[in-house]
Amino acid sequence: MFTSDAYIDYRALGGIDGRYPEVKEWLAQVLPNFPVCAHMLGNFSVRIDGDTASSRVICFNPMVLAGDTHQVLFCGLWYDDEFVRTPEGWRMTRRVESKVFQKVM
Repeated sequence: MFTSDAYIDYRALGGIDGRYPEVKEWLAQVLPNFPVCAHMLGNFSVRIDGDTASSRVICFNPMVLAGDTHQVLFCGLWYDDEFVRTPEGWRMTRRVESKVFQKVM
């Protein structure tokens, strides 16, 4: 889904930013802290311009905290993405999240 050099910025909700391989490694380390989660996307807005595109999509991401199945971290955010058409199909070159809300309940 990403180009090998894609830039990803998850800092708005406490994550990191960097190139795809670095962020992928970080996710592999932190996601086990959330044994149950859902990543729900909607209201896609996509603009295509030749072999590039951009989009904005809203995300609702509830995540159960490890060790306590009674606490859930609710995250609401926007993803602003950029894409390029490759011989293998469309690939993401940039993803930046913007925080809407974050609450532990």
